[in-house]
Amino acid sequence: MAKLEYDNTGRLLFTKEMKEEYTLLIPQMLPDHFAMLVRILQTEGYKAEMLGNTGRGVIDNGQKYVHNDACFPAILVIGQLIDAVKSGKYDPHKVALVITQTGGGCRASNYIHMLRKALVKAGLEFVPVISVNLSGLEKNPGFKLSLGFIRKAVFAVIYGDLIMNVANQVRPYEVNPGDADAATADCMDFLLSDMGAGKGMTFKSMEKNFDRIIDRFKAVPVTGEEKVRVGVVGEIYVKYAPLGNNNLNEFLLSEGAEPVVPGLVDFVIFKIYNREVDVDIYGGKWVKRAFCHFFGNYVKKYQRAMIAALKRSGRFRAPGDFDELHGYIKGYLGDGNKMGEGWLLTAEMLELIHTGVPNIVCTQPFGCLPNHIVGKGMIRKLKDDYPGSNIVAIDYDPGATKINQENRIKLMLANARAIAKQERQETSAPAVEETVKV
Repeated sequence: MAKLEYDNTGRLLFTKEMKEEYTLLIPQMLPDHFAMLVRILQTEGYKAEMLGNTGRGVIDNGQKYVHNDACFPAILVIGQLIDAVKSGKYDPHKVALVITQTGGGCRASNYIHMLRKALVKAGLEFVPVISVNLSGLEKNPGFKLSLGFIRKAVFAVIYGDLIMNVANQVRPYEVNPGDADAATADCMDFLLSDMGAGKGMTFKSMEKNFDRIIDRFKAVPVTGEEKVRVGVVGEIYVKYAPLGNNNLNEFLLSEGAEPVVPGLVDFVIFKIYNREVDVDIYGGKWVKRAFCHFFGNYVKKYQRAMIAALKRSGRFRAPGDFDELHGYIKGYLGDGNKMGEGWLLTAEMLELIHTGVPNIVCTQPFGCLPNHIVGKGMIRKLKDDYPGSNIVAIDYDPGATKINQENRIKLMLANARAIAKQERQETSAPAVEETVKV
């Protein structure tokens, strides 16, 4: 057993010796994205596993060991980690928990401290916690974010976004149920296999993989019917995590809708861009700003390549890039509105409205004040400016019932279908009138 070591503040460290013996447990947010990130960690020499435990036990552990004023994502993330450690599946003395810290004013920066307090309450204070952050908040001898890892992680985010994008455009229309899932599995297999072999990590190979992914999904037989498209925005965890949003994507599919979910890469660029904004607003080193500008442009390059591949396909709709998204927010919010998802959340709603997706579910977790302001707080303004927008804010918290959430979404869908029917009637009316005159 690895010897426990602490820093001068009393924080338990993840040591080099632990890297050889311990399994890293990673909470799930985006299944496909995180599966690739786990594989990358494995190629870096770590034993890593993405958690899939769900159910009431996760919420119960979260509520038991986390203060009840904490935001809902904190309760779920910490609850899932502790539920896994206590499940009996792992040796508690041979696991380490991985959690992200975004920095800034988001409570997510404090999850790690809440998690350590929860572990003490649960009698698991010997379990080390690893912070994944780009802000230098915490460091561990046995875990380092190398430039190579960061580069691979960017690739995983871009690949994950593309798969999510095309799968969402195919799954609602597949002739044979399960074809889109099979295509997703095929793409994940060859991408993970290439990553394991150190392939697919150049710009040219990535472009080829984009076309390969798109061709695989183009081969899935689809129907020609038209379905209501529904955008999904909100706080990043409940926006993406099935555990956090009660399997929102599956529910929308079951109701005959097509989910439209903005990608993760915009959030990544947003967090990088915020470092530039910090220097512009508050002052700081020009070197920091220059590096963040360079890194942001590096990620944008790959995002634009993905968008170009979607446009080349002749089959799939492509999102706009980060700069286009940023342009939508002019006149609504400034760059200083960056707590939580900040101006990005409002910008995503504006992009959806401008690209023909006025029907939007805005996911709002309990305790996330910044996202209530830039999410629910902006809906009235957006509806005033765009009367055709059909936006519903759905609250997610430990006490919210799934049936109430789904009923509110059903009302939004009913309104969307009524609007679509009216628009079809208005479009066809002149043709009918002309026929009568003849």
